Amino acid sequence: MTPRVVIAGASGFIGDAVARDYADRGWQIVTIGRRGPVAWSDEAAVIEAVDGADTLINLAGRSVNCRYTAKNRADILSSRVDTTRQLNAAVRAVDHPPRLWLNASTATIYRHATDRPQTESEGDIGTRFSEQVASAWESALFDGDLPGTRRVALRLSIVFGADGGALPPIVRLARLGLGGPQHDGPWMSTPSRRAAGIHLQPGTSGGRQMVSWIHIDDVIAALRFLDARDDIAGAVNITAPRPVDNRTLMKTVRHRVGRPIGLPAFRFMLEPAMAVLRTEPELVLKSRWVLPERLEEAGFSFAYPDLDEALASILNRA
Repeated sequence: MTPRVVIAGASGFIGDAVARDYADRGWQIVTIGRRGPVAWSDEAAVIEAVDGADTLINLAGRSVNCRYTAKNRADILSSRVDTTRQLNAAVRAVDHPPRLWLNASTATIYRHATDRPQTESEGDIGTRFSEQVASAWESALFDGDLPGTRRVALRLSIVFGADGGALPPIVRLARLGLGGPQHDGPWMSTPSRRAAGIHLQPGTSGGRQMVSWIHIDDVIAALRFLDARDDIAGAVNITAPRPVDNRTLMKTVRHRVGRPIGLPAFRFMLEPAMAVLRTEPELVLKSRWVLPERLEEAGFSFAYPDLDEALASILNRA
């Protein structure tokens, strides 16, 4: 019998890669989204899709590449938490629940860390807006008892690939000669900015903020690995084992695109530029220093543990 996977949020960069992998392996694929074939607004159809599925994967969530206005913050939260709650209710309602539920989360759940790496066992969960969203997201996943379904929260770091994600904009900046490090520094702190968690990030001057990243191929391989390991449940960091700081990231990208020099960007430059681009400096200034403790302890082997090799692979494809 052909196995069936239900993928919510399959239209994004990661979702598209996941769906292609399952299709290449001959799985039947059912997708859930804002529009057909199964729409979030049709609760009966969502329940029918989940019933009898072998695997459920939820990658749904509004992009965080936006300004953190009150409305956008509410949308970011609800698009993650409400969809996960709906799937939780669907799994609870069916006669034949999926044996595995992989639900997106984010490595941004950990605090801004410049002193030590964050792992599943010893990481510190942060309290700023993006970190609160991640905590609520995982709470919706793990709410209640689902004895027939193994649940895994995918704490994804920045994912690099040729067809989307965070890398193409960085490559464009480097090619334009703007691929220097990003520096934090003094800027106005208002109640709204503090509510959004986008004020000063200590220790990020000089591009010293850490960047946890992963190659899209290793994301797909990790999902396959987790599918086969019935003993792994709970939160799992999906990130390469060798994070780098922001200076090293930008230097390595410049090397790969043949641009030896890149102008740095300071907070006073980033703020107006990102306001024009309708996004937030936090996306490049927060220090995300995360290690894949559980994957490595379970014996997972990364195809691209080193940044330079990962970038070479991706840029050669592009």
